[in-house]
Amino acid sequence: MSGRLLQMSGVVADLLYEVDHVPAAGEEAIVRGFSITPGGGFNAMVAAKRAGMMVCYGGSIGSGPFANIVREGLNAEGIPFLRTQDLERDQGCCSVLIDQDGERTFVASDGAEGHVTADTLAQISFSDFDWTLLSGYALHYAGSRYVLQSWLNSDAPISNLVFDPSPVVAAIPQEALAAALNRATWVSANAREAAILTGKSNPVEAALALAESRPASGGVVIRNGSKGCLVATHQYCREVPAYRVQAVDTNGAGDTHVGSFIARLSQVDDPMRAAEYANIAAALSTTQKGPATAPTHAAVKEATQKKEAG
Repeated sequence: MSGRLLQMSGVVADLLYEVDHVPAAGEEAIVRGFSITPGGGFNAMVAAKRAGMMVCYGGSIGSGPFANIVREGLNAEGIPFLRTQDLERDQGCCSVLIDQDGERTFVASDGAEGHVTADTLAQISFSDFDWTLLSGYALHYAGSRYVLQSWLNSDAPISNLVFDPSPVVAAIPQEALAAALNRATWVSANAREAAILTGKSNPVEAALALAESRPASGGVVIRNGSKGCLVATHQYCREVPAYRVQAVDTNGAGDTHVGSFIARLSQVDDPMRAAEYANIAAALSTTQKGPATAPTHAAVKEATQKKEAG
């Protein structure tokens, strides 16, 4: 394995509902299937691990039925957790409605993963890691925001921070956003999130604006749905076309992209090649139902070879 990734964003329990369509106000969805699995920050960790990277979980784990699901999921994937258990609260959960087109709508509530103290953060040896991943969710929750903001503003050895602003980016206080952006080597966002961060609706303009403030060794990845993604550094801004598949469930695809990109970049040190790999991994993840459906490195390699062969 190449490099070590520290995931600082919380893992939750995903309550997955397969529905005909997302109901309007006052309606009830017709549910065709239901399951509970680990989700949230879990998906990116699984993607990085299956792409060949060593991964550790630096977020919180609570006590209760949802926390047990999270703990079992981490154990099954061989992902160690680094902090003592939160005995005061269960893990948070996210209700996900997946419609017939594979699109998802969700509502989340935090639990243990949304609470961090300075003492528990001190249990992590940050210098042991080559990469660090942080989601906007961790800065959105008041129970974790202030400690993490102080951590970002400190002289702690945070290596190659990748910041994923997440769908709640508009609700994150500006001072917390600034702390993350000032420390981030890479920013990975979807087009909507990038527009909120920069005020620029054009993804290329947003990518260039975000890349301008990255260090020379970093850059920006803008995930642009079926169009693929954009990669911007101080030297260039280029489009990486999507890998075409028949999607059945897009839940976790963005997290798969982030984790796969980090793992591949740590191996090849080439953002464009890493983005191509991440596009394929994310696309393949949508061909299966479930949140943590990141493909193995072998599966991505096989798809890459087929693509190159025409």
